[in-house]
Amino acid sequence: MSADKKRVLGKGLSALLDDSSHVNNHQQHNRSSGASISPEVNDLGSVNEIRISEIEVNPFQPRTEFDEQALQELSDSIKLQGLIQPITLRRLSAHKYQLISGERRLRASKLAGLTQIPAYIRSANDQQMLEMALIENIQRENLNAIETALSFQRMIDECNLKQEELGDRVSKNRSTVTNYLRLLKLPPAIQASIRDGAITMGHARALITIESPTDQLYIHQLIVKQGLSVRKVEEMVRNMHKPANKPGKPDRPLSYQVQKIQDDLASKFSTKVKLKVGSQGAGSIEIPFLSEDDLGRILEMLDW
Repeated sequence: MSADKKRVLGKGLSALLDDSSHVNNHQQHNRSSGASISPEVNDLGSVNEIRISEIEVNPFQPRTEFDEQALQELSDSIKLQGLIQPITLRRLSAHKYQLISGERRLRASKLAGLTQIPAYIRSANDQQMLEMALIENIQRENLNAIETALSFQRMIDECNLKQEELGDRVSKNRSTVTNYLRLLKLPPAIQASIRDGAITMGHARALITIESPTDQLYIHQLIVKQGLSVRKVEEMVRNMHKPANKPGKPDRPLSYQVQKIQDDLASKFSTKVKLKVGSQGAGSIEIPFLSEDDLGRILEMLDW
């Protein structure tokens, strides 16, 4: 999916920090002074679509090794959901940028075949202006929860703020700031649903308490497909957290191939399928259901 076809951040964040009158005045000043500025780039703090071919990596980036499988998984996610979190760049010239943060996202976007990528553009000595602009725009009512979380994370990363300091700046207590930031640890598919309004902040708060991303995605599918209420999701999560009556023998770890089959079946049936495989290759498949109607749905898919 190209960046032209899908602006991944939605209407709210595409306007984040973008004061159109200020941008127009800035651009008119550049034209009158003869400055050459890339037509894709707006003023400080806006989200821009930048050609990947114009981006160079930071030569002082300490991280040089990237998990190839994790990179491929992120690339596959970007193909489906788009890139949720923009990278951050420093403008070197009209058509040249240097990466500040987000090299893993940049690499995965290249693998996904993107030619453009959403990016924040920073120039030298703009931290104070950036902080003021972020604080002002966080107060806007049209930002969704993911956009707010991204703004909080950006203030922490780029303005060198602690969570307590950030809370003071935006008049929110630390627990509220923490809850928003935790949204960015959810799988991209869930972040996209929050961004697009398919699930609420209440649903997201319940999903955050689940440790396993697989379990998070399983409950997320049920929310979207069955329209589960926040109260129902909270009840399901509480049941998941209940300890088993008898601590049985731990399951044999699944191979990559079997794990892939299990994930594909879970996606097909929209429920948490569990495969068990013994040392001799024999095993079983468990397909849980939530109600008689849910059982009927699964049986219908099995041609029963």
